[in-house]
Amino acid sequence: MRRNLLLLAVAASLAMAGCTRAQDAGFGEKVRAYLLAHPEVIEEAVQKLQEKREAEGAARTKAALDTHRQALERDPRDFVANPDGKITVTEFYDYRCPHCINAAPKVLGIIKSNPDVRFVFKEMPIFGDVSEHAARVAIAAKQSGADYVGLYRAFMSAKGLNDQTIDQIAKAHGIDPAKADSGPVREAADAQLKDVRKLANALDIEGTPTFIIGETVVPGEDMDAVQKAIEAARKG
Repeated sequence: MRRNLLLLAVAASLAMAGCTRAQDAGFGEKVRAYLLAHPEVIEEAVQKLQEKREAEGAARTKAALDTHRQALERDPRDFVANPDGKITVTEFYDYRCPHCINAAPKVLGIIKSNPDVRFVFKEMPIFGDVSEHAARVAIAAKQSGADYVGLYRAFMSAKGLNDQTIDQIAKAHGIDPAKADSGPVREAADAQLKDVRKLANALDIEGTPTFIIGETVVPGEDMDAVQKAIEAARKG
């Protein structure tokens, strides 16, 4: 805020200087004297500008969400917990993201305690090959009807998730990791992950986790904000 005030003050000074040279030195001095006597005017202008930008950003976000709602909430390739729920929460996440790991127990708690919350899992690996390997295994679990939530819990609970651990967890949940990483299963998974990245770009999602509830976007592991958004959607 202080930096913005300084920039605005400098801009005002330059504008007054231009006015002085081109038009009326007296007018410029009056403007300068007024701003010095009433610096709160500059702060108010900065606040109005910020409010305007936030409103424009919210409008862009709403338009993007409306445009991509089907892909966001109804992609049949995604695993959905509580599929009959009336309130939809979508999470973009990576199994090796520390903030996603921190949020995972509360995610599972929301699913268990709120049967009216339809929870969409969006695999968005951003931490390299190991994360992509885990995401492909999870997609294979969904395709085969394996325990996806159990796999999610195991991946998020693992300490230092790596390829070997991923394969061990996959086998424990009845998934052949070799099949998940080859042939048509991998091709389908890669296509799905590519589509998720495109969707994230369209929605200006830059990191994980990101939760979307209706028109509310919650970046990071702010699970209190997620719960408040759920409650607001429930009332609405």
